[in-house]
Amino acid sequence: MSLDRRRFLTACGSVGFASTLLPGVLYTLTVQAEDKRITAAMIDDAAAIAGITIAPDQKDALLAGLNSARKGFDELRALNLPNSVAPVLIFDPMPMGQTPTPPPSGIDLRKPLHISPAPAIANKEVPKDLNRLAFATIRELGELVRRKKVSSVALTEMYIARLKKYDPLLHFVITITEDRALAQAKEADRELAAGKYRSILHGLPWGGKDLLAVKGYRTTWGGGGFEDQMINEDAAVVQRLDAAGAVLIAKLSMGALASGDRWFGGETRNPWNPAQGSSGSSAGPGSATSAGCVVFSIGSETTGSISGPSTRCGVTGLRPTFGFVPRTGSMTLSWSLDKLGPITRSAEDCAMVLQAIWGPDGKDLACRNAWYQWDEQFDWKKLRVGYLKEDFERSTLPPLVPPAEGASPEEQRIYERRKAAEPEQLASREYDRKFDVAALEVFKKMGVQPIPVELPKYPYNAMHDILTVEAAAAFEWLTLTGRDKLLSEHGGSSWPNNWRTASFYPAVQYIQANRARSLAIEAFGKLFSEVDIIVTPTSGSNQVTITNQTGHPAVIVPNGLRGADAPVAPAIPGAPGGGNQGGGPNTPVSLTFLGGLYKDAQLCAFAHAYQQATGFHKLHPPLA
Repeated sequence: MSLDRRRFLTACGSVGFASTLLPGVLYTLTVQAEDKRITAAMIDDAAAIAGITIAPDQKDALLAGLNSARKGFDELRALNLPNSVAPVLIFDPMPMGQTPTPPPSGIDLRKPLHISPAPAIANKEVPKDLNRLAFATIRELGELVRRKKVSSVALTEMYIARLKKYDPLLHFVITITEDRALAQAKEADRELAAGKYRSILHGLPWGGKDLLAVKGYRTTWGGGGFEDQMINEDAAVVQRLDAAGAVLIAKLSMGALASGDRWFGGETRNPWNPAQGSSGSSAGPGSATSAGCVVFSIGSETTGSISGPSTRCGVTGLRPTFGFVPRTGSMTLSWSLDKLGPITRSAEDCAMVLQAIWGPDGKDLACRNAWYQWDEQFDWKKLRVGYLKEDFERSTLPPLVPPAEGASPEEQRIYERRKAAEPEQLASREYDRKFDVAALEVFKKMGVQPIPVELPKYPYNAMHDILTVEAAAAFEWLTLTGRDKLLSEHGGSSWPNNWRTASFYPAVQYIQANRARSLAIEAFGKLFSEVDIIVTPTSGSNQVTITNQTGHPAVIVPNGLRGADAPVAPAIPGAPGGGNQGGGPNTPVSLTFLGGLYKDAQLCAFAHAYQQATGFHKLHPPLA
């Protein structure tokens, strides 16, 4: 195989095209040929895709080497690499010359420095109907369990009953881990009786996105064809939450292979408006947390999969800095973009869950030894706060680019339908703008004078192809075997179509996109040397795509509730999940806080202060 590679590079290099064409292009073109050989016509087709020109006299020099190298592609695919095998290239979001602050020695790094004072609920009589506690926070329920005013078993039984009650409406459960949960809850109560208290999470029921492996239970990744998949290990995050005393009660739904909110069992719904999807791909964690069916959940984000459900379902989500939480035992979509993080009822809840799951595990090589410790008493008033002024004042939509010449009739129809939907979109955006303006008034009352800032301008949409290419590699065997047909989505923006497209993506362009990403990281490093926090409307400036590329953390918080007079949000034709964009009367809106790399604790502290000033996180859907 190495000889084949050398021949390939030699053949290409001899005519000045070393590594220019993605081998997958020519491989794809040859798999249907009778003799499986690369021809001059195929080189022309591949060159057109790569955007280069190859002269006729250069083709003969290429053919021998390329046909020899093609055998190596078969040998690589014959390895049948499992999803858990990572490439040797490790993404690091830190700008050149900078390193994260290492943890200090001599302290218990799994305990927060300070948490908020004991809540008033701890001094009240526990209601006979524990459903009245369903929307309580980790801090509240943790204190009740610690004081033995409510047992872990009782909470676990109550939340499992709620999962069973609301799942027919919301479709957020893939597997209820009832036996495991009750055994854990009984052990948690026994430990408390014996004087052993593990953490603020001790005895509290939680749910995990079904990309987290759990021994003895199926791990379906939400995808058709994976319904019975068993992975005989506990993900690192599951192990750490077990060690903290938390009780896993369910493996929650996710969009098929982390796309959207549709999975093999249907579409996960928004508890505020069950006619809507809950957004994706951490669809089940967002919906179940919002509906008061778990105390907290663990989701994942590659590009918006915590942000979307947190916004749609009116909960608080933390997308940690890339490399803060080990992903061992979880499904890989993109090695350089995937992140695991909590979805909860408050920013302090997020901070306390992160306290239990952060830090290297020795297996996920992208996970850094950076310091994290939650401190509710952190002086957030000393933080320098920036805001994306243009997004807070926006009154227009991003320009809609017409399809290129030669576009398919379907692409043209989608464009025309999107153009027709723009007036409705604009009305919806203008209505939501008043919540952004109100947030600026809250900052004034908090004594914060935000500084206007702009995000560095780079071709982030082009960089987004990094995700598609890495995902296509992670699931190449589905494309090659045709098993991608079992997935629930097959439209123009679906995984099957995107992965087939990525097979034609030039390797050089993948490297160039990552080089552009390096420039963006450097520019963001400069920006976060000038401010500590950036506030933005969640939908603003394409910031979700941008900051996922740079690895920066984000906290998404509820920012109010639309009134009965809110316009119904229009569908976006051609978008995943049928284009359902949420919104409409009596649904939540959100605000996003961005922070510096590995500054997740101070980011949570600022979000916590905002929630103390507003109380929007206390709102919940009208479910009993």
